[in-house]
Amino acid sequence: MEQQLQADFFKTYGRENTETYFTPGRVNLIGEHIDYNGGLVMPAAITLGTWVLLAPNADNKVRFSSINFPETATFDLTEELSKTGKEWFNYPLGVFHEMIADGKKPGGLDMLFFGNVPIGSGLSSSASIEVATAYALNEHFDLGYTRLELVQLAQRVENKFIGVNCGIMDQFAVAFGQRDKAILLNCDTLKHKMVDCNIGEHVLAIINTNKPRELAESKYNERVAECQQAVEALQQEITIHNLCELNAEKFALHSHLIKDEVILKRATHVVKENDRVHQAARALNDGDLNTFGKLMYASHESLRELYEVSGAELDAIVAFCSTYPGVTGARMTGAGFGGCAIALLQKGQEDDFTEKLTAAYTSEIGYKPDVYISEIGEGSHQLAAVDA
Repeated sequence: MEQQLQADFFKTYGRENTETYFTPGRVNLIGEHIDYNGGLVMPAAITLGTWVLLAPNADNKVRFSSINFPETATFDLTEELSKTGKEWFNYPLGVFHEMIADGKKPGGLDMLFFGNVPIGSGLSSSASIEVATAYALNEHFDLGYTRLELVQLAQRVENKFIGVNCGIMDQFAVAFGQRDKAILLNCDTLKHKMVDCNIGEHVLAIINTNKPRELAESKYNERVAECQQAVEALQQEITIHNLCELNAEKFALHSHLIKDEVILKRATHVVKENDRVHQAARALNDGDLNTFGKLMYASHESLRELYEVSGAELDAIVAFCSTYPGVTGARMTGAGFGGCAIALLQKGQEDDFTEKLTAAYTSEIGYKPDVYISEIGEGSHQLAAVDA
């Protein structure tokens, strides 16, 4: 892979790159739709991601090329940088913009990007390219950012420059991920700890439904509002700021305050899903993958029945997984209404699983899914230094 990318860089710019960096995508193993409710999430870096190759130039310009997209761009760093349409290079451009706004002085670079995170799948391709760029610039120019500051900068790029009101989990996970570790992350405080996640004789099967996700944003905002209604109802008796301040036992004592049946379902999912994250962390630390797998299935059932963010496509995948002998657990991951499901699959069964799942899904849904096999990988890092 790396030799081919170096050859591509030479073909693009007529000289060799000096450095190569990699930042992964991510999956959320469990803990869905509770980040904005003050809960814990458990993302992990995957081995799909974004490669950035670069070489400095003397003309104070940044040149962007990608193996994935035909568009190229050149920007003069002495001029104001602003978003241009919807092209892919706005993500790395936004990083330069935010660093310059911070008073940093990144110099001219020729940059080549390649990613194998499927775009629009919910595996954080945008966070991967943002953090990949930020990490590479910080290392190359010795800009002095901490890893957490790079995460926060990448989130600002997404929120302010790109204009997407995302949380911080994606950028955090792709920067801080460690091999065979999951991250137990409080998205409000950014307090986190690493959880042993040695999946041993298993791999992660990531299954992209390939369903367009037009509903995702509007339904996401709707769920946020519904959870706030639940908080307001509960505040009649107790002082809370978000639902995940309650465990299941305390929630049961006060849930009678929520009169609307739909709002009650949403709140029930949030509280129980947060409890499942705690249980999942214990199971993984104990190496108990069977219990972890059962929690994955329980999470999906709750997202389907109580939170209602699944759909025929995601349900078809998880239903197949529940009957396939080599799968220990499966669930939808991400916002829902399309996107991806994940499955904990025994090694050696990747081809058989992919073939049989594809046939079953295509028969039921009418088009094929994409299946990606990944392990739990490293966060942002430099791959190699090449003599200039």
